[in-house]
Amino acid sequence: MGKLTILALRVVLGMVLLGSVFVQAVMIPLLAHDLDNDFNADVADVAVPIIVIVVLGILTVQVCAVCVWRLLTMVRRGTVFSHAAFRYVDIIIGAIGAASLLAFALGATLAPGESAAPGVVLLLGGLAVLIAGIALIVYVQRMLLAQAVARDAEAQHLQTELDEVI
Repeated sequence: MGKLTILALRVVLGMVLLGSVFVQAVMIPLLAHDLDNDFNADVADVAVPIIVIVVLGILTVQVCAVCVWRLLTMVRRGTVFSHAAFRYVDIIIGAIGAASLLAFALGATLAPGESAAPGVVLLLGGLAVLIAGIALIVYVQRMLLAQAVARDAEAQHLQTELDEVI
């Protein structure tokens, strides 16, 4: 991976982190105020769960961004093909899985009553399945990383044996 690519991805991750902190600090209180002042009693009943789910969802994005940042650091240092990388990839998979559950929980929270249209609840269920699919894709990538780490270790072992012969 080139230095320019790593820099570009770090800029994007920085913007994601700054934007998510802005949403947590400014937008979530505004959302809470709007949900509290809504005239619809069904929305007022689910205001707290909605806020909690949104905050936790933002947290999953932040966790993924920090882990990708750490993986980029390992790429830059040339240590990404090591067992230390698995920790960050596993955390990313867990965070994406949690985001999937949170999307499903948001749909389940909005389903009873008249707080949201049935189509919105169905879309949230589809979003939960989509996010779970992304977690599975990252899991497949983890398996590829495991194969690469094993091949790298084998190549180093063979290089050591070759150096001894020469």
